[in-house]
Amino acid sequence: MRSEEGGKPDAAVVRDALGVGVAVGLSGFAFGVTSAGSGLSLLQTCALSLLVFTGASQFALVGALAAGGNPLTAAAGAFFLGVRNAFYGLRLSQLLALPRAVRPFAAQWVIDETTAVALAQPTRRSVRIGFTVTGLSLYLLWNLTTLLGAAGAEAIGDTDAWGLDAAGPAVFLALLAPMLKTTTERAVAGIAVLLGLGLLPVLPAGVPVLVAALAAPAVLYVTGRRRTDATPGAVADGPDGTPEAAEEPSAAARDDGPGAQAHENDGPGVPAHENHAPDMSGGDR
Repeated sequence: MRSEEGGKPDAAVVRDALGVGVAVGLSGFAFGVTSAGSGLSLLQTCALSLLVFTGASQFALVGALAAGGNPLTAAAGAFFLGVRNAFYGLRLSQLLALPRAVRPFAAQWVIDETTAVALAQPTRRSVRIGFTVTGLSLYLLWNLTTLLGAAGAEAIGDTDAWGLDAAGPAVFLALLAPMLKTTTERAVAGIAVLLGLGLLPVLPAGVPVLVAALAAPAVLYVTGRRRTDATPGAVADGPDGTPEAAEEPSAAARDDGPGAQAHENDGPGVPAHENHAPDMSGGDR
């Protein structure tokens, strides 16, 4: 396989994309089991994976339903989690530059994993390969394992006894943790966890997830205020706390050089930098 100049070999891109697609696609089994355990039928479970296809939102929906939450509240929580894919699409549309006829179909594959693989590529060719291979492998495997998990849920029995009810959140945290690289991101995640867990016994199922989403704008607001306070202007404060005026340049700094004093003695009609010595170069200046 060939690659563009300065890009990764196509085989390397395919290998990385398949690694992500297979690793994450296998977690569809946990979703199928969890969804069936929450009361959804086999058809409903498979329809969620085929049509929604965004793992965190699917787990949030069936988790809220399993906890006895209102279907509308559960759907609202899943919707807000899925909104992030719209922002991914704004960036990927520039990188992929796909034909208009293909974009509606490609939009179905705009998720965390395909975005991560695509953004890691150096050229447009490798971006398209990474996005396509990740999306195709993950979509097929996720739906297949969802079917197997939902069909085998009856044979497994009580999903709580096996601990599979925690598989969804565990997978989501495993995907999220490596992305928390800055202090702001960690603060948002920490506050969201505290809000979600703290309000869980008080509010109906599904509502704590919505409230936890307020952590992001709150942290961004505080961070913005701190930056504004830390950089009010370029003027430094003096010893008494009042702004200190910028130091005026000295007369020597304003002089043009060692010959500036001689220029002051020239007549008013003589340019300041003109040299009265005869020109020994023999040519124009």
